This record gives sequence, structure tokens and C-alpha cells, in this order.
Amino acid sequence: VQLVESGGGLVQPGGSLRLSCAASGFTFSRYAMSWFRQAPGKERELVAAITTGGSTNYADSVKVRFTISRDNAENTVYLEMNSLKPEDTAVYYCSVYRVRRYWGPGTQVIVSS
Repeated sequence: VQLVESGGGLVQPGGSLRLSCAASGFTFSRYAMSWFRQAPGKERELVAAITTGGSTNYADSVKVRFTISRDNAENTVYLEMNSLKPEDTAVYYCSVYRVRRYWGPGTQVIVSS
């Protein structure tokens, strides 16, 4: 299993970013996918998840602002992030649970003016 995130960076408050996670080494369409994040000094937390059928759920802190989606043809899961706030600053990780939980290396998102 390999997960590789991209799309992070520095953005001003109120801005947008789109994160991507390229997956390989497993049958992508058969597994739910998730995005987690970890801010400095805090525990890693679930941000959003999407099932094989496309159902989604979100942390209360990101509802309405973030959208998770997947492209099974491209083996990629996305996280569209709008109206970003400084408290969204974190390393964002793509994850899949297949016998055990796998993580990508993460992509840094910094929301600051």
C-alpha cells in the first residue's frame, strides 16, 4: 500500500486549497478513504471520510467548508478546502484501513496572513 499526498502549502485566511492523495498497491475502489490532520501539539484527528459508494462524513469543524471526493479511475482521493482558517493549519494525511491503517507521509497546510 502506498499513499502520497500533494497540494499543501501556505494560504491566507479565507483562501482555498485542494489536496490530492494518489493510492497504489491495493484495489482502491473497494476501500473507504479518509483524510486526517495533526496540528502542532495536538492529536491526529479525522477530518473527512468517503465510503466505496461515495457517502461522506466530516468533522464538525470542517462541515460545509471541506469536501471529500474520489476518482476510482485515477485511484485518487481529494480534499477540497474552502474558507480556510488559521486553526486549519496542520499536516494533512491520507489514510486507508486494510487489515491495518496505512498513512501517507502527509502534506503541510499553513493558513496565515
